[in-house]
Amino acid sequence: MATVLKDVVVRRPVAATLRLTVPAGGARPGPPVAPVLGQYRLNLMAFCKDFNARTQKYKPDTPIAVTLTAYKDNTFEFIVKSPPVSWFLKKAAGIESGSGRPGHVSVSTISLRHVYEIAKIKQADPTTKHLSIEAICKTIIATANSMGLEVVKDL
Repeated sequence: MATVLKDVVVRRPVAATLRLTVPAGGARPGPPVAPVLGQYRLNLMAFCKDFNARTQKYKPDTPIAVTLTAYKDNTFEFIVKSPPVSWFLKKAAGIESGSGRPGHVSVSTISLRHVYEIAKIKQADPTTKHLSIEAICKTIIATANSMGLEVVKDL
C-alpha cells in the first residue's frame, strides 16, 4: 500500500516561487509578466490565457495577487488570490491613496458593513481560510487605521 501511494505522489523539484500582482484580465506577454516568467523559461502564453480565464469575473484593472510555483521541468502552477485589502478599502472610501500621517490625519471614513463585506470576500483566500470572520475583520480594521481611515459603526 505504501509503495502505491509513493508512486502516485511524486515531488517535482521547485525552481522558484514567484509572487506577482497582475491586473485582472490584463495578463499580456509583456511587462510585468514576461520578464519574471521568461527567466525561468515558462510558457508565457499558457499563463496569460489561463490567468485571464480565471480572472474574468473581476472588473478590468483590478489588482490580483498571484503565487506562481515554477518547476525545474519548465512547468508551473499558480494560485489566484483576491485583490489586496488596501485596494478594497480605497474603493469603499472613494479615495486614491491613504493618509501621509495615519493616526494624525483622517482621510475618510468607512462603516463596519464595508469591513464585513471585505472580510467575506477575503475569507475565500487560501491564506485566510482557517481564520474566523471576526479575526479577518480585526486585521481589516487595523489596515484601515494604518491607511488613515476611520472605521465607524454606521455612516
